[in-house]
Amino acid sequence: MDKFIVSARKYRPQNFNTVVGQSHITTTLKNAIKNNQLAHAFLFCGPRGVGKTTCARILAKTINCENRTSDGEACNTCQSCVSFDNGASLNIHELDAASNNSVEDIRTLVEQIRFAPQAGKYKVYIVDEVHMLSAQAFNAFLKTLEEPPPFAIFILATTEKHKILPTILSRCQIFDFKRITNHDTVEHLQQICEKENINADKTALHIIAQKSEGCLRDALSILDKIVSFTNGELTYANTLEHLNILDEDYYFRFMEAMQMQNAGNAILLYDEINGKGFEGDLLLNGLAEFMRNLLVSKDAKVAVLLEVSEGFKQRYLDAALHTDAAFILSALNILNEAEINYRQARNKRLHVELTLIKLCYLQQAIELINEDGIVNKKKQVERMKPVAFKAIAATSIKEKPGKNFTGNINSASVLQNQKNKKESLPEATLVIEEISKPIINKASSDHTQITNGNAHTKIKKLRQLEKIRQEVALENKNNGNNVKELNEEELYIAWGTYIERLRKNNNHSGVANFKSASLHIVDNNCIEIITENNIQQKFIETERASLIAHLQTHFNNRFLTYRVMVHENENNNKVAEKPLTTKEQYLKIIEEYPLVKQLKDSLGLQLDY
Repeated sequence: MDKFIVSARKYRPQNFNTVVGQSHITTTLKNAIKNNQLAHAFLFCGPRGVGKTTCARILAKTINCENRTSDGEACNTCQSCVSFDNGASLNIHELDAASNNSVEDIRTLVEQIRFAPQAGKYKVYIVDEVHMLSAQAFNAFLKTLEEPPPFAIFILATTEKHKILPTILSRCQIFDFKRITNHDTVEHLQQICEKENINADKTALHIIAQKSEGCLRDALSILDKIVSFTNGELTYANTLEHLNILDEDYYFRFMEAMQMQNAGNAILLYDEINGKGFEGDLLLNGLAEFMRNLLVSKDAKVAVLLEVSEGFKQRYLDAALHTDAAFILSALNILNEAEINYRQARNKRLHVELTLIKLCYLQQAIELINEDGIVNKKKQVERMKPVAFKAIAATSIKEKPGKNFTGNINSASVLQNQKNKKESLPEATLVIEEISKPIINKASSDHTQITNGNAHTKIKKLRQLEKIRQEVALENKNNGNNVKELNEEELYIAWGTYIERLRKNNNHSGVANFKSASLHIVDNNCIEIITENNIQQKFIETERASLIAHLQTHFNNRFLTYRVMVHENENNNKVAEKPLTTKEQYLKIIEEYPLVKQLKDSLGLQLDY
């Protein structure tokens, strides 16, 4: 049984042409070799698994190749290439800086550099994870890196360029490796599947490429795992199951529930997802990515950024046509806030469900308006206005009009009737009457003709208004018979009753502040409460609702109210005298009685302050 070799090692590129997704690096290196313009130090930096170490090894093999091809590639047949492929080349030295990061390791490396190669032109030193070197090791490496022997070439590789000293960066040619695109990853995986006789669905390979996030080594490792899991049959379903990825079809179903404003279906769908073991943050993240893809799909120019499999691309484009951009942007905002607050939420399931409910009813909160050909988002709340009461014209109703009633209303007689009624109506009813003033004034100036239909409608409204007036007048009349007289004695009795209520509720601070306040009667419906400072005022204001109810009940006067005034006492503003120290007391005494100082000096006394 042959020993298994993982795909990442088995299919590692052996020349520049087979490197995936880094053509800007490989073209530069091949031209430098062809034109004999090699630098003495290179720095390869970029994300993990994108080919930094692979390109370093290919470069080391190519520059020592005895029979290079016309395009600058290694022949893979000469003695140098064969020894390199077998790991027996003496001209290539690899150092793992993660485990050899001390000054002694760098000094050992520097001592080896002075020896010329026994075969070939160059001795190549590959230092991987160079950012792990200590500051002392970097400093020990500086001079050799700046002026190495003509046969020595250094290739440094790192994933964290920002951790390298600027003095090192300035001595190297820097090559930035980029993440490998999903398209390149899928093509490379398809080639490997063909060589290994693996039946792979392209959609499944696209899922693997998305999961690897631009790292080809991770993509190959995932491929090996799924091949072992499925016995060489890669389908979309078993790939999702193995990688624990939520099917994109769920997101389209969520979108349907949002467009139908069906929160129940969305919550049931989330319950199904939750039952499969998917966490809420995974759903929120997936929905946000789904909304981003919809937004990208709405513009043909930006649709190239849509990184989904071919099977779902057309589905995204169709869904984007039936979705407003304003809805997508608002949904992305809600999902972003939900993802940020997910970790802090105690009931995470409820947090996700509330987010889904917001998304389902989002269309009720916004609308699209077209302003000069530009579609903008507008909140529905902005359209809401306070209720405006329509003024009702007052008229005379001495005779009941018939079906064919026509005629002019004499505005002067209307005004006279209203004036006579004012004297008998209470104050609260007069407020209602103010509604009709603008219409009466207009009637007196224009003498407008009222048609049959308008006359019947307005007379009906006037009857309703007259009925309201009579009810208010009757209520005020009944209440007026039982209203207690507002005098100082009765006021303090009600005040003491409320203080006793505060004492029963253990509100001792309120009791103290209410006792210190003084009362003054302004008129029959208003009381003035005078306090000494703002603190007392705040204590009384906190009891406003219950205090007003108590006073109105006590005096049987629902129009009774109060106001709080602050009259600060002048004595409170006086600054307290600062107590004198012992020394200050002595100085004050000798200032008034100089003989005390003479007595002290004659007796030679020493005072202890």
